[in-house]
Amino acid sequence: MNRQWQLATGLTLTALAGYVDALGFVRLGGLYTSFMSGNITQLAVLTGDLQTAHLWLPLALIGSFLLGAILGSLVGIFIGDRWATPAVLTVETGLVAGALVIGLVAPEPGWASFALAMAMGAQNAVLSRVKGFRAGTTFVTGALFGFGQKIAEAITRKGPPFAWAGDGLVWLSLFVGALCGALAYQALNLYALIAPALVAAVLALITSLLVARERPAAKVAS
Repeated sequence: MNRQWQLATGLTLTALAGYVDALGFVRLGGLYTSFMSGNITQLAVLTGDLQTAHLWLPLALIGSFLLGAILGSLVGIFIGDRWATPAVLTVETGLVAGALVIGLVAPEPGWASFALAMAMGAQNAVLSRVKGFRAGTTFVTGALFGFGQKIAEAITRKGPPFAWAGDGLVWLSLFVGALCGALAYQALNLYALIAPALVAAVLALITSLLVARERPAAKVAS
């Protein structure tokens, strides 16, 4: 994929992460399926308050995200850089679809959320090899800082006048995705997961076609 397609894929995945995170936040009553910094903070607060009976859920979400990150990274390593993006997107599609099935079979809020956290952990491996690329991850604090930093550089003419636009788009994508996720969950409950599963599946198909059309890089003779 060229950089334009990588950017479009990354922004779409950032919106998808916001969508899933908002859905999980509402369903879990204040915990997250992609924003692990929030879960770690919750875990620390619960530990400090000695609420040991409630520690398992944030711990399980953090562990699920970690497992997803390991799984997505392993898939990328074994498949190779060329096919890593469609392969990891396929894994993510299966995990999001699995979360829907689990949620319909086992209505307790936690079980489906573990599959979603795994999907978000795996998603971070989709574009991890693109140098200097923030979009597509499930955390945008760095993008928000970059947005402010580049505005300051533009004001003082220390940097390009519109370099802030990329980081701003990343932040906006997460916000719009989260808003859509909250509204969709209100209207559709767990069936709102159909949308991110379809988005991930379509991205997997598109990126597969794009990779298949590309010629493999020629090996340099030793």
